[in-house]
Amino acid sequence: MSLQLESVRKGYTVGSVKVTALSDVTLDVPTGEFVIILGPSGSGKTTLLNLIGGLEAADGGQIRVDGEDITRLPEAGLMRYRRFKVGLVFQFFNLIPSLTALENVALAAQLVNSQQRDPREALEWVGLGDRLDHYPGQLSGGQQQRVAIARALSKNPALVLCDEPTGSLDYQTGRDVLSLMRRLNREHRQTFVIVTHNANIAQMADRVVRLRDGRVMDVTLNPSPVEPQDLDW
Repeated sequence: MSLQLESVRKGYTVGSVKVTALSDVTLDVPTGEFVIILGPSGSGKTTLLNLIGGLEAADGGQIRVDGEDITRLPEAGLMRYRRFKVGLVFQFFNLIPSLTALENVALAAQLVNSQQRDPREALEWVGLGDRLDHYPGQLSGGQQQRVAIARALSKNPALVLCDEPTGSLDYQTGRDVLSLMRRLNREHRQTFVIVTHNANIAQMADRVVRLRDGRVMDVTLNPSPVEPQDLDW
């Protein structure tokens, strides 16, 4: 799934103050790329991810996904877009506390068509095959994050958006999750856009986007991405 952003703007009003989160962001991501977005806190990384995911509305500009401008979609169209085309990994896991790990993942998979992945398999991918019947309150923060990742991947989405997906994971688990994402990216041409504060992870990206003060400061293409197992972070 390809992405084209053109002159995208987003601001918020905090009290009587207008805060600019994104200013004239233009970006082109071809289908099947593995993209890392870097930037300091407050640079607009999460806002950009939310706009691409259809979770927030842009104040201006265009966001085209496979040629369709999602900024023009009605709410029903955005709901279908989020349900069938996008896998979202939030910084805050948003698991349903009354459902087990397996049920949380299965619920997301059931919302899409027959192309979904087996929820059990998705949990095994992230090393939680022995935690299927555990509730979120019985899991550590890192384990809850892995459930959230499995939930996103179980939908077999063409576009995967991740906000700090390794933030709560230990070194080895984080590297394993990145290896899984890279494998899915290569084998199924799923487009991945990952926000992270860890600049070392950028070594594995096809494209690195650096944000500062709501603007794209630099876009770097990487002709020789490092394999996740070789990352030094």
